Amino acid sequence: MNQSNGNENANQHTLAQPITISGVGIHTGASVTMTLEPAEPNTGIVFQRVDLPNQPSVKADVDFVTETNRSTTLANNGASISTIEHLLAAFAGCEIDNVLVKIDGPEVPILDGSSRPFVEALEKAGRQKQDAIKTWYSIEHNIYFLDENKKVEMVAMPADTFRINTLIDFNSPVLGTQHAQMSNIGEFNNEIASCRTFSFFHELEFLLKNNLIKGGDLNNAIVVVDKPVTDEQLETLSTAFGKEKFAVTSEGYLNNLQLRFPNEPARHKLLDLVGDLSLVGIPFKAHIIANRPGHASNVEFARKIKEHIKKNRFKAQVPAYYPDKPPVHDVTAIEKILPHRYPFLLVDKIIELTDTYIVGVKNVTYNEPFFQGHFPGNYVMPGVLQVEALAQCGGLLAIPKDTDDKYDTYFLKVDNCKFKQKVVPGDTLILKMELKNPIRRGIVEMRGTIFVGSKVVCEGDLTAQIVKRTKND
Repeated sequence: MNQSNGNENANQHTLAQPITISGVGIHTGASVTMTLEPAEPNTGIVFQRVDLPNQPSVKADVDFVTETNRSTTLANNGASISTIEHLLAAFAGCEIDNVLVKIDGPEVPILDGSSRPFVEALEKAGRQKQDAIKTWYSIEHNIYFLDENKKVEMVAMPADTFRINTLIDFNSPVLGTQHAQMSNIGEFNNEIASCRTFSFFHELEFLLKNNLIKGGDLNNAIVVVDKPVTDEQLETLSTAFGKEKFAVTSEGYLNNLQLRFPNEPARHKLLDLVGDLSLVGIPFKAHIIANRPGHASNVEFARKIKEHIKKNRFKAQVPAYYPDKPPVHDVTAIEKILPHRYPFLLVDKIIELTDTYIVGVKNVTYNEPFFQGHFPGNYVMPGVLQVEALAQCGGLLAIPKDTDDKYDTYFLKVDNCKFKQKVVPGDTLILKMELKNPIRRGIVEMRGTIFVGSKVVCEGDLTAQIVKRTKND
């Protein structure tokens, strides 16, 4: 798989073909079959409980997390699904953005306790590039999370990629203090994905006595023995899992399996963090440093990051405007493309133009003719003219280039239009129009945003049709 590692203009991806994965849930003991299917752009990861009436679904988003005790659980619309973190981490590691997970039980199968089986299945299915941009958001300043009771400390710092450092310290003579790192998401599949979950022997006893790991078989977990155990305890464990008698290695682990890395427990904590932070629901770049991470702390940290991005996401999208820089098109060039003239030409110049977006400028002055009749004495630019300015900018993006033929753009509808603050004389409008989908059969779908400074004043979704002019036009 080719991976973007957080490139600014990477496309979204889904699966190239459906895949089916079966296994047992570690906590419920339920046999589960999942079918992972391609999904449309901007869908995200959605779980659908096909075993329940009406087949309800829940999106993998921190807003829907309801439980974080030993695993992460989502619930909404009557659909609940637990132990999602290893699968979500695999999606993140393979940089697959849009998937519908049809599952016939309440828990994602544990398999070998890591993300590797999921990664292998995803790599076998392959990725499908989609006609939609994957926008990465940057952290504007340090974001801190602290839980003094659990001695958890986390920070997300501005960075040009997505990287993580984790530190674990359980006051265990076996584990000691362990550190793991991932410099970018491209390292996940080879360095992190195969690392399995772990449990302490005394925790395992408690879980068995309380019937809380019905699907555990010790092939999917590392067991740390950091306190003396008796032969009777080992015999009880062997009987519970139907295995030959266990022994404790000199390193302090049960002899049921070999470590894949000397710091496999720390790497697994990093794996869990990748899965839980994907619940932010928005691709972001940051350097994460996490001391003693766990599901509850991971989720609360994800909530803080999502809140920060929602508050600052438009700031990251504000186009840079340098008045002294020569424009792509000045008003004379614009008149040669658009049929509009005074007083209805509402774009003064174009400062950016690519195949997928355009940025224009409109200077609003006291001399605008509409101010004579629109709130005289309290001059406010009509919202409909703001939308018209966006539409004209979109026309310049959509009209075919490198041809002698003439085209007009007729707008068919405007959806989700919002006006966030008034526009007054002296404001400089930065008009940005982005293609939501490739142009098909002359139909153009665009997302428009108007900025004044760093603030959004208007936004909406516009759909238009490109029509070739006849010779009589």
